[in-house]
Amino acid sequence: MDTAQPMTVQSASIDEVVTTVIMARVTDFFGFFVYAIASALVFPSLFFPMFDPTIGTLLSFAVFSLAFLARPLAGVAGQAVQQRIGKTGRLVLSLMILGTSTVAIGLLPGYEKIGWYAPIALAVLRFTQGLGLGGAWDGITLQLQSAAPVHRRGLYAMVPQLGGPIGFCVAASIYYVLTGFLTAEEFINYGWRFAFFAVMAVNVVALFARLRLLSTDFGASGESVQSAPVGELVGTQGRTILISALIPLASYALFHMVTVFPLGYSTLFSGRPISEILLLQLLGGGLAVCTVILSGVLADRYNKRFVMWVSTVAIVGLCLTINTLDTYPAIYILLGFTLLGLAYGQASAIVPNRYGEKYRYSGAALSTNLSWLFGAAFAPLVGLSLTVYFGLWAASLYLLSGVLVTIIALIFLERTKRSEPRQG
Repeated sequence: MDTAQPMTVQSASIDEVVTTVIMARVTDFFGFFVYAIASALVFPSLFFPMFDPTIGTLLSFAVFSLAFLARPLAGVAGQAVQQRIGKTGRLVLSLMILGTSTVAIGLLPGYEKIGWYAPIALAVLRFTQGLGLGGAWDGITLQLQSAAPVHRRGLYAMVPQLGGPIGFCVAASIYYVLTGFLTAEEFINYGWRFAFFAVMAVNVVALFARLRLLSTDFGASGESVQSAPVGELVGTQGRTILISALIPLASYALFHMVTVFPLGYSTLFSGRPISEILLLQLLGGGLAVCTVILSGVLADRYNKRFVMWVSTVAIVGLCLTINTLDTYPAIYILLGFTLLGLAYGQASAIVPNRYGEKYRYSGAALSTNLSWLFGAAFAPLVGLSLTVYFGLWAASLYLLSGVLVTIIALIFLERTKRSEPRQG
């Protein structure tokens, strides 16, 4: 139980809650993709100029993955922090850590000025970003599912997922403007830093949006958003945690294979203007928003498993188009974003119902952080490494591995669901 004084609970219409949820998630993903895009366009030359561009990009992508290693640790530590300062205190602390580390990255001098201290500081701050993001888990999807009418749970569950493509579009649009109006030298020297400073401003918006959610009663069960002891959670729900982490693996792998990977590949190998790739990704982000919404409609008409099956199998077809990044990148990018919205729209909602109410909040937090770690953290690094050593076609092997894991997990879920209470 929280030791801090409880917040005054306010009532709010579901429209107000949905708006607040989207605002909070967009600001989260905006900051996330400000770093992700810079890891492909800026950091290889700024922090790793002592290596050739390919090795520098691989090292940049390795540092990119550190935040995902920190997220599960932060999720577990956040429960201990919450015991002392309450949910509100934990959330404020987490977002302060996230915002401060992000702005600090925007202020970092490069390798030419402080030598090896520059990439070391970048790695430390990136890990700190992960601590902030992992500690800020709020269970929004669970709350919306609890508040949703029985026949609209798919639509309600997809609402927080809109933050992914919208947040990416906001970040990509800033880089599109910066790369379009600045010379390459101006962009590397100082232009990219403006995007990181913008994160601090939107982080304040995110804080107030999250606090609004914490103080709002919109039908969620109180017990469904309470933390469970870590040892008890892992001991009793280990199998459910693992399956929950593996089912959305294909969608999380796809997330970075259509956002970060094409930028890194195009910068190194294709020779196309980066603004062209960013513009295609902005168009793709718009398509992803539409298919996230479509995923909710389909989930309510059929079920969440149907949506996951269709989108996962379709990713196999996407893999056949990956070589078009060299010739007609619009094919892979636009199709990839379309499938991303469909797969990601229900990715966080399909398994939490398998938890008992006591473990749902903590179990969903841990499994979500593990999904990002297993599926998305190393996607740019592994995808680019496979490309360097075997060719562009080999990058699709990473996506196929995610598809295989998701299919196995879905089959396992189908076999076990008959013996469990039907909950949605």
